[in-house]
Amino acid sequence: MATTSRGRAQDRAKVAGGQDHEVRYEAKKEGVPKETVKKAVKSAGNSRTKVEAEISRH
Repeated sequence: MATTSRGRAQDRAKVAGGQDHEVRYEAKKEGVPKETVKKAVKSAGNSRTKVEAEISRH
């Protein structure tokens, strides 16, 4: 697992739905609006693979 400059663990396998920069990144990557990503996080949880699967389902 990667660490930040402050030495904290960083988990790239999760999407923090409350963090605007993470939602923006995932939305741009998937080519969908931010609201779609937020809904996917709410329904599928914060696992990046589950969020991507939920987005591709719709």
